[in-house]
Amino acid sequence: MSVINAVSDKHQENVALTVPVKDFATSARLDKVGATASLLCAVHCAAMPLLLTLLPLVGLSFFASQWMEWLLVVFSAALGTASLCLGYREHKSRRAFAVLSGGLALLALGRIMEQWGIGGFWGVVIVVCGGLTVASAHFLNRRLCESCHACHTHQG
Repeated sequence: MSVINAVSDKHQENVALTVPVKDFATSARLDKVGATASLLCAVHCAAMPLLLTLLPLVGLSFFASQWMEWLLVVFSAALGTASLCLGYREHKSRRAFAVLSGGLALLALGRIMEQWGIGGFWGVVIVVCGGLTVASAHFLNRRLCESCHACHTHQG
């Protein structure tokens, strides 16, 4: 644990803040994994209509199944929530959560549209936008953590 001195804007008094350095590193790793997974999800969703006919030929048809698609959405939600919770402990900004929520809503909406057979091209577009939005939430969280971390190290 590192102890960092910060000056309160309202009261102009010294306040000791504790920021676990381990949480910052863990959050950074989770954001990198989450952003990469979200970008891969977007690529997966964009390429799936083209690759659908090739997957059975190479024994990977399970990638096109409904349960695999929902598993990826749940994984994105869990990873995003864990990463953003660690980041929030440091930067106290809810903006990344708002972006993540929007991205997950787009992923769920696109998946439901595709599952009910009403999505077509627009279902794919919505899912890809959702994956890119989830990745953006990770990038925003990382930027907020880095700016906050930089401020803390200069004050200490």
